[in-house]
Amino acid sequence: MTKADKLRSRAASVPADFTWHELVSLLSAYGFIEFSDKGGSYRCFRTAAGLKIFVHKPHPGNIVKRYLLLKVNGKLKEYGLTNASEECNERQNTQL
Repeated sequence: MTKADKLRSRAASVPADFTWHELVSLLSAYGFIEFSDKGGSYRCFRTAAGLKIFVHKPHPGNIVKRYLLLKVNGKLKEYGLTNASEECNERQNTQL
């Protein structure tokens, strides 16, 4: 299992201690590049294919809120970028 696979699995479980750096690494593994089109903490991640995910960078800390991680997981699923094991982890997490 590669580092990117471990990160994907961790994100699918929606942990309370997921960091901004981990989120950027996760989205990079899917081919997203970070842009800061607007001021402040607002960030846009885009792929060459035109897929977009908009998020707010956490501040003053670097821990990503769970609702934001759920949003990112939902967008990845909507774009068809998640695999079956990640979806299984996501279902188990929502049942808890």
